[in-house]
Amino acid sequence: MSAPLPSWNDGAARRALLDFVDAVTTDGASSFVRPEDRVAVFDNDGTLWSEQPMYVQAHFVVDRLRELAPAHPEWRKQQPFQALIEGDEEALRKLTEHDAAALIAATHAGMTTGEFSRTAKAWLATAKHPRFQRPFTHCIYQPMLELLDLLRTHGFDLHIVSGGGIDFLRAFSEETYGIPSSHVIGSSGKTHFDLRDGQPVLVKLPGLTSLDDGEGKPINIHLHIGKRPVLAFGNSDGDLQMLQYAGSGDGPRLRLLLHHDDAVREYAYDREAKTGRLDRALDVAGKDGWTVVSMRSDWNQVFPQG
Repeated sequence: MSAPLPSWNDGAARRALLDFVDAVTTDGASSFVRPEDRVAVFDNDGTLWSEQPMYVQAHFVVDRLRELAPAHPEWRKQQPFQALIEGDEEALRKLTEHDAAALIAATHAGMTTGEFSRTAKAWLATAKHPRFQRPFTHCIYQPMLELLDLLRTHGFDLHIVSGGGIDFLRAFSEETYGIPSSHVIGSSGKTHFDLRDGQPVLVKLPGLTSLDDGEGKPINIHLHIGKRPVLAFGNSDGDLQMLQYAGSGDGPRLRLLLHHDDAVREYAYDREAKTGRLDRALDVAGKDGWTVVSMRSDWNQVFPQG
């Protein structure tokens, strides 16, 4: 029988994970946690797969916008559409949340949820990471896949809790991570019920109903899961409140932060990053004794082979 977590180097992070799993699953121990209460939550972008140089869903929105551009000549004279169509990097860096909402509305609104899922799946089947030149779904982290498998075999209830769009995440979560769509929590947009050709459908509308980031994460964990996680894993300040919430319950708790400090095999970024900034959460982790996972030191492999 092979040792668990083979892509993790022996060190404090790997030992913390193995010790925690052993503690909460040893029947009769004071630290035992019932399987139905072994809730584990994971951020997605930057925790389960690469989020640089920009979020994967942002790549999807850009490609979708360029695909639709011929039918919208007015976009070539309107920001933020013009910046994306022309690849103006300086203008792209200045995009606001309002700009992002306008882009998502233009590329997603009017589609049924089924049409969106099929479009996202088709894009993911061919789109490649600009640096690694492999499908985005192959830019997932091998050590995290191993951790998901370890927790799954020990009766943990696994959930993704991400700032990404919930419908986008659901297009690949089960095939990629083995986490069913019913266990995905993400940012959600407005929808409405309609009848098209006599068939009931849900149609995506402009506008956001829930931003699953920052304090929105514990709120949505409560709404969608109804239990406080015993394990939470993130990588940025957007995960801070989720980890604080997970760690404040009774019994054993494990909070982990992935620190991107490997510019050779992936990327190195933290306090000054525009995407996936890790600043305040890194300070809190040091003060409160969270487990900080170094990509450079704790992982002997980053992506799956092939």
